Amino acid sequence: MRTYDLPESKPVGVRDIGLTHTAQKYLKKPSTIIYSMAYTTIYLLMVFLLITAGCSTVALSVPHSTPPSKQTEKPEGFLSPENLPDSIVLIAAPPATGSAAFAADEETYRNTRSLRESPRWDLAARDANLTFPDAAEIFSCALDAPITEAETPHLYNLLLRTKADASRATGKAKSSYRRIRPYVTYNDTTCTPDYEERMRKSGSYPSAHSSIGWAWALILVEIAPARTSELLARGLEFGSSRVICGVHWQSDVMAGSIVGAGVVARLHADPSFRALMDAARSDVERSRKKGLKPRRDCGAEAAALKHGTTKLP
Repeated sequence: MRTYDLPESKPVGVRDIGLTHTAQKYLKKPSTIIYSMAYTTIYLLMVFLLITAGCSTVALSVPHSTPPSKQTEKPEGFLSPENLPDSIVLIAAPPATGSAAFAADEETYRNTRSLRESPRWDLAARDANLTFPDAAEIFSCALDAPITEAETPHLYNLLLRTKADASRATGKAKSSYRRIRPYVTYNDTTCTPDYEERMRKSGSYPSAHSSIGWAWALILVEIAPARTSELLARGLEFGSSRVICGVHWQSDVMAGSIVGAGVVARLHADPSFRALMDAARSDVERSRKKGLKPRRDCGAEAAALKHGTTKLP
């Protein structure tokens, strides 16, 4: 993993994705700050829809590619480096120390500490694992279908490959801003203690996990539009897991989601992506006809989410 020296955050700019206004409005209501990402959902979707409005949806045959079983944990994405969205252009600098936006980040972090050792904390730790095959089923309950190499191979491969694109797209901003993570700032622990030392020297802004999670949520909504609300809600909670875990500030998550939306918009110009999307949609349709259900304990997941970010005092 690339390591960085960690300087002070740069001052927030005019493109600060609405954080300052949101912070000023909600700082008097700490219980609402943690779910501030919900207020940007419509914005993120509008950005995504506007960019993709002109994209073709012509059905294509799935190109020959390496089967999912042959993929490695560092799969080839669809986009070359020069075709990835520029995260420096998409997002502003992270909130500066002393700003209203950073005060909101700090308040959100403090509020989430009450979830330590709770079922929601455990779910945040599970959400942190982006290793396949486990990561493939993060959205299976929201989709109400299994996402496995055996039962939905094209969807499995689609998530594996888009994970690479959504993660790599955050690299330029991470390298530029080198923001210090909250658990480092507070000398605290996280829900993933085995990774703390490694993450200590990596940039916090934007969140690559959030870029991946929001990209997956948008992709899955197109594959299963009847599950739109469930999938988008899970996408928001996936991002919130990074804050609950203590490894990201809320503004990291929001910025990562914007990058993820940009990645999906760009992917729609790629014929091989559109072809694999069609094949993945067929996977889900077949699994529904067979009556297949997620392998995860969806009841336990729902219970954990019920006592999560929106239920803080």
